[in-house]
Amino acid sequence: MKDCCVCQENNSIYKCPTCVQFYCSVICCKSHKEAGCQVPPVQVSAEPHESVKYNFPTEDTVPREKLELLGHSEEVKKCLENSHVCDIVQAILNDPNPTKAIALAMTEPIFVELADACLRVVEITDIKNT
Repeated sequence: MKDCCVCQENNSIYKCPTCVQFYCSVICCKSHKEAGCQVPPVQVSAEPHESVKYNFPTEDTVPREKLELLGHSEEVKKCLENSHVCDIVQAILNDPNPTKAIALAMTEPIFVELADACLRVVEITDIKNT
């Protein structure tokens, strides 16, 4: 069991959908939200991308160099300023079936906007078709 982020009891079975911290009761949940729940920052590995390998790369695997460009994209950053988009992304990350969660998220135009912005950054142009 995890400790409650409010009262530190060791019987916390509930998890905040925004910041993923544990709490033990409705009272602690309300206190947690009133205190200003925050989405935790994304942890970026300090290791160089050459030392990190994909376990099962496919033809659709995006090179890490391209993925790193997402953090510098103004268009992606602008999309992520929307709290609804952040809630959708957090729900995908917490869902036990992320494929299904992404399919559901793709019915939301605001999430499609983020997905399109990400694809424009990581898209690999096919030299044969130019």
